[in-house]
Order: sequence, then structure tokens, then C-alpha cells
Amino acid sequence: MKKNLLLISMMCLSMSMTAQPKSRVIEDGGTGPYKIVMTEAEGLPEHTVFVPQDLSVFNAQHPLPVLVWGNGACANSPFEHMNFLNEIASHGYLVLATGIIPMTDEWYRGPMSKSEQQIESIDWAYAQNADPKSPLYQKIDLKNLCVAGMSCGGLQTLFNCADPRIKALMICNSGLFNQQNAGQAVGGMPMPPKEKLNEIHTPIIYILGGSEDIAYGNGMDDFHRISHVPAAALNFPVGHGGTYRQPHGGEFTIAALAWLDWQLKGDKEAAKMLTGPDCGLLKREGWTIEKNDLFDKSVK
Repeated sequence: MKKNLLLISMMCLSMSMTAQPKSRVIEDGGTGPYKIVMTEAEGLPEHTVFVPQDLSVFNAQHPLPVLVWGNGACANSPFEHMNFLNEIASHGYLVLATGIIPMTDEWYRGPMSKSEQQIESIDWAYAQNADPKSPLYQKIDLKNLCVAGMSCGGLQTLFNCADPRIKALMICNSGLFNQQNAGQAVGGMPMPPKEKLNEIHTPIIYILGGSEDIAYGNGMDDFHRISHVPAAALNFPVGHGGTYRQPHGGEFTIAALAWLDWQLKGDKEAAKMLTGPDCGLLKREGWTIEKNDLFDKSVK
């Protein structure tokens, strides 16, 4: 415990030499092999970084893939998703979440986030990897970066989908509105037209909460329109709220890690969780999956 606290202190100090950033360890740093600290970071205001407490094991030969995250309800804090994001990071990822760090478990009440904050996360990752003064110098795998988000955060992700630096997309409890149901959208959400799907240039996965998810219709409609890149739609019948707030993010973490490990780490065992007629995810109670013609063929 003392060693972990020392590593946290070193990390926070190195992130900002002028002011002590806020930081927090949740769920004992996650169950993965790398214990995580949730922290603020210099040069990235209104964002939360989930990063290994001990960065000494990472280098240019063993860098951290990146998950960029946008929150549900356009919240400018990842309070609702911190268990989920923390657990993903503990399996060897740098997670950059839109919004101010949640120092309590209370519901966020404040201004909405913006789609541009995801681009700020990507820009920051590039800058840190190139800065010899950064503790993340040459420790970030910029070739393997996934942009993702839940509900409004999924809309923000699709708004940014054309960025050439993106390797994969993950849309959670979300999907683009069409003309028939656009009036159901909350004010302030990004509202790209369905034609935006044509700008996707990477594999994409939708993780939805089943037919009771208010985003189910939009997400499944998106999926059925995508034929030019590998795409899949996963459903777990829990509704729009997903399992993010459950210990370690619940079942949604299982699906998300399978996707990220396959797409960003080339893990063939992870690919088996999602591909083939008898994929591993279907052996877990409650899950269903639909795939387009390119999805299983994309396994290398």
C-alpha cells in the first residue's frame, strides 16, 4: 500500500510541477495487472486521466494503447463511468475521459461537455508522447487509439469519427437520430445526420442495452446501414443505463475489453469473444450479437 501511494504521489507531481492535481484511486485501482490512479493532468483541463500508477514497465516497445471517452448526458465529468473506465485502464490502457475528475460519487450537475473535448484528448496524447519532460514520453501507442462514448458521448464519438488518427470506434447505448425521432434528443447534443456514418473509416462496435434501451432503435439502425467497414451490434438487456456503475463496470466491461484487446492489441483470444458462430460472448448469459459481412473476416 505504501509503495502504491508513493507511486501515485510521484505520478501526480510529475503531471504538474506548479500545483498538486486532484487524484483518486477507486476500486483498489482495478483488477487488471496494472493498478490505476484517476487524476487530472497538466495541459488537459476539464478532462480525467486513468493511468497506471507505475509507468516504469511501459516504453516504446511496450506502450499504452489509448481509449478516448465521452460521457452520457453530455456530462462534463466521467462520474457515471469511472468504474468501467478504471477497470479497462487496469488491463493496460491509457484512458482519457471528457470532463472534470469526479472526487465524490455524487451525481454531476454542471455545464455540458463538447465534442471537441475528445479531439483535445487525442491532441494531448500526441503531445505527451513527444515531450521528453512528460512521464508518458514514448509510452503511448498512438497507432492504436479507440474513440468511444455512451449516449451523448456516443454521438460525440460519431461526430469525430472521420479523424484519421482513430483506429477503432465503440458506441455505447447510442446511435444517430433520424428525421423521424430527432425531436427526442436532449438540447445541446451533437446531431450529425445519418450520412455521417459514411465517414467512418475504422471497425466499429455498438454495445446496447437491449430493446428497452432508448437508444436501441437508433443504434441498430446505424448498424444496419454500415456495410463499408467491419461492424457489430452487441446487446445486453439492462436498458439505457448499462452496467457502468456496477463493480468494475459489470458486463459491459467484458465486452469492451474484448473489443479493445482485439482491435488495439491484436489479441486473437479476445477476437474469439466476438467472432465466429460460437463466439465467447454468447456463452455469457444475456448477450446477443449481430455482425455485418466484414466483421468476422477482419480477424487477422
